[in-house]
Amino acid sequence: MSSTADQTESQKKAEAPVTVTDPGDTAIQSTEAPGSGDPKLDESNVEVATQSGDIDEKLTKSNEASGSDPKANERVEVSRDEQLNNAEASESIQSNKTSDPDPEVDEPKDDTVGSNETESNSKQLKKDGGSRTFTMRELLDELKNGDANDDSGTERRESDTPHSQQSSQQLADSNAALELINSVTGADEEGRSRQRILTYAARRYASALERNSEDYDALYNWALVLQESADNVTPDSTSPSRDSLLEEACKKYEEATRLCPTLNDAYYNWAIAISDRAKIRGRTKEAEELWKQATKNYEKAVQLNWNSPQALNNWGLALQELSAIVPAREKLTIVKTAISKFRAAIQLQFDFHRAIYNLGTVLYGLAEDMSRTGGAVNAKEISPNELYSQSAIYIAAAHALKPNYSVYTSALKLVRSMLPLPYLKVGYLTSPPAGNPLAPHSDWKRSQFVLNHEGLQQISKVDQRHMSRSLSSNSADTSPSRQAIKVDVPDIISVSACADLTLPPGAGLCIDMIHGPVYMITDSWESLDWWLDAIRLVYTIGARSKSDVLAGIITS
Repeated sequence: MSSTADQTESQKKAEAPVTVTDPGDTAIQSTEAPGSGDPKLDESNVEVATQSGDIDEKLTKSNEASGSDPKANERVEVSRDEQLNNAEASESIQSNKTSDPDPEVDEPKDDTVGSNETESNSKQLKKDGGSRTFTMRELLDELKNGDANDDSGTERRESDTPHSQQSSQQLADSNAALELINSVTGADEEGRSRQRILTYAARRYASALERNSEDYDALYNWALVLQESADNVTPDSTSPSRDSLLEEACKKYEEATRLCPTLNDAYYNWAIAISDRAKIRGRTKEAEELWKQATKNYEKAVQLNWNSPQALNNWGLALQELSAIVPAREKLTIVKTAISKFRAAIQLQFDFHRAIYNLGTVLYGLAEDMSRTGGAVNAKEISPNELYSQSAIYIAAAHALKPNYSVYTSALKLVRSMLPLPYLKVGYLTSPPAGNPLAPHSDWKRSQFVLNHEGLQQISKVDQRHMSRSLSSNSADTSPSRQAIKVDVPDIISVSACADLTLPPGAGLCIDMIHGPVYMITDSWESLDWWLDAIRLVYTIGARSKSDVLAGIITS
C-alpha cells in the first residue's frame, strides 16, 4: 500500500481539502449517469457525494421540456445540474463543501421543464373531449409566435373551455400555485426571461387541469414548472420562498402518481424536490424525515425502471445524506446500502463517472469513521487503510474518465498517495498454473497480482522483493518456476463473478478473453466486488481511449 495509507489520522486531516459539495444534490435532471453527489471525502462527511452537490439530478423533469432545455434530458436520470455536482461536492473530498459544476455531468440547473420527449410521448393519455397536454416545446413555439404576450387571448381560451368536475378546493390550489409562480422574479435578465416562459407554461397546465382534473401529464409538467421556478428564486427571497415552491411541486407529483402509479419520472423528480427541501433544513429531525421520504421515492422510481443508473446514483446520495443525521448505531447500515446503490449504478453504466466518484467518496468517509473508532471491528472486516486505497481507485478512475473536471482533480490530489503506486490495485488471488485452467485444485496457488492501465499480472518472487512490505506480508506462493499469468486490457471481453462447481471453493472470478477465459478465486465475496470493479474500470477507461490519463496518474 502507499505510505499515505499508513499516515496518522491527524496527517490525513491536515492535507484533506475543504469539504466537497455534493454535485448531485440537484434534481435529477440529467440523463447521464451522472454522478453524482458531492462526495465529501472530508472525514466528517461520509455523505461527501450528496450534500451540496447536484448529484441528485432531476430525472428529466418532463420529457417534453428536453427539446427546449438541454438539461431537461439530463435531469431525467441524474440531477438538475446533473447531480454530478455531487461529484463536485465530493470535490473537496473533505467536510467542506465545494460545488464545482460539471460541464457535462453536473450541468447547472438547465433542467428542462419537461422530461424526455420519448418518455412524454409514451406517457400521453387519451384525454377526454380530445384535449391533450402541451409539451414544453410546443409551448415555447407558441410563446415565440406571440401567444404568450396575449394574456387576454389566453384568458378567453380558458374561460371558453367548459370546466370539468373540479372542486373549489382544486381551483383554490391551482390559484395558489399560480400566485407563487407569478411572484417569482429571476436574479438577472436570463432568469427573468426563463421565468416568463415558466409562468406561461404554468397557465397552460392549469387550463388543462380545469378541462380535465385527472390529467396526470399536466400535473406532472406543472410540478416540473414549480420545481424549475424554485431554482429561479433568488437566495435572499422570502416571498415566495424556494421551499414553498418545492412543497407545491411535491403536492403535484403526489397527485400525479396517485392518478398514474407507474409514472416513474414523477417519483424520480419528486424525490429530488424532497431532497432539496431536506437540504434547506440542514441536519435536523425534519430533514431526516424528508431524506427518508426521498429514498422511498427513489426506490419506487427504480422499481418502475430498473435500468436507471441516475436514479440509483441519487438514491445513494440521499442515503449518504441520511447517514449523516441518523444515530451512530444506524449509520453503518445506511452507508453500506448507499455503497450498494452506487455500485449498482456503475454496473448498469461502467463509465458513469459520477457514481464512480461518489462511491469513492462514500468509501473515504467510511474509512474516516473507522479510523476514529479504532479500525475494523473484527479480522473479517476490511481495514481503514484498505478502504482508503479502494476509495482512491474509484476517484482515480473518475478523473481518468473526465480529466478536465476540477472536482475530480482536487479529490485525486488528496487520495493519490493512498494508491499502491505504481499500480492501481495490488492484492492476492488464487489461480491455476498459467495456460491450464482445468488443473487439479491442488495445483491452484494463492499469489500476488497487480493491476495497472495495461492489465492484470501475476507477480513473481523477484518482483515481489521490490514491493512494499505491507503488500508482501501475506502468505502466498512465490515460486519463480511457475509461469506468470498476464491479462492485457485489449484482450478482455468481459469480467464477471463465477460460481462454477469445477472451481475450488470461494468467490470465483472469470475474465473472458479473446484467447479463452481465465479463472481465479478471490479471498472473499467482498474482495470479489473490489476486483470486479477495478478490472472493469480499467477496461472501460481503455475502451474510452483514456488509458494514457490513468497511466499518468499511477506512474508520474
